[in-house]
Amino acid sequence: MADVEVTDHPEQTRYEARVDGALAGFVDYQLTSELSVLTHTEVDPAYEGRGVGSALARAALDDVRARGLKALVICPFITGWIGHHREYADLLYGAPKSTATD
Repeated sequence: MADVEVTDHPEQTRYEARVDGALAGFVDYQLTSELSVLTHTEVDPAYEGRGVGSALARAALDDVRARGLKALVICPFITGWIGHHREYADLLYGAPKSTATD
């Protein structure tokens, strides 16, 4: 797995992943007062299989959680990723509120 740095670029409404300073992929999004709509993920073919997509999905969803929003996921990659990382399922728009106690 590559050392992936993900940063939010709100002026472009996307999260960018960089590996050794080179753009390796991105997630496009749209924000509302209640939702972050994750619309598209793209990873440069040169970086596929190196954890870039996973790093992007995790960073985007961690940011959604930190903002206190829900995620409306249109992107098939992130939908599939959440299927393997159920700890993020509570962020999905329309998901039932957690009944777990701390």
